[in-house]
Amino acid sequence: MKSLRLFSETDYKILDHLIRENQIFKRPYGKGVTVHEQNTKCSAMDVICSGKLVAYSLSPNGSESIVFEFETGSVIGANLLFGSQNLYPMNIYCTADSILFHVSKTGVEELLKEFGFVKQFVKSLSMNSQGMNRKIVMYTQKSLRENLMDYLVVLSAQQKSNQVTLPVTKKQLADYFGVQRPSLFRELKRMKDESLIKIENKEITIKFFDSYDTRTEITH
Repeated sequence: MKSLRLFSETDYKILDHLIRENQIFKRPYGKGVTVHEQNTKCSAMDVICSGKLVAYSLSPNGSESIVFEFETGSVIGANLLFGSQNLYPMNIYCTADSILFHVSKTGVEELLKEFGFVKQFVKSLSMNSQGMNRKIVMYTQKSLRENLMDYLVVLSAQQKSNQVTLPVTKKQLADYFGVQRPSLFRELKRMKDESLIKIENKEITIKFFDSYDTRTEITH
């Protein structure tokens, strides 16, 4: 646990005590398992020890929109645990085999007496809030093309090349942007026809840098 940022400055004795009292416990989850269902009560805080999870919503037509992604070290439920509205607003499931630490509400209350934990706890809340704000901007202020261009620019920086490999399927990419697959495919085709990109399966060559507005905030 001490290797996770959230607990990195927490006194070992406190963690040991809470583990012995079963206020903190570890549980494995397989890929595809739903950890929390929408509208169920949040009774503990989760910290991802390893793996990857997503929070998603379903539209009336059954399409899935990924709203948030959680990776190693991410915290789930901290913003709900002490609120009057403490129901999970979305489903949360594993996209890879994962291991989670579950910390009871009583355990969190004990940890919040420790300054070292509080510092990291507030940072985690801030990071989650910033991530949600970026999603809000994506859904409300930018076109699909702008979001795609931002996403590809980030991939280019990560992979250090103008020719990038998509790390997800096109369905997952459509879910990430909250659009239907046909909408994503149409926009990719338009960008290809306008010579902004060259695309072959999951390989995309970025050709739009000259027309890309470097002042645009990257949202991925």
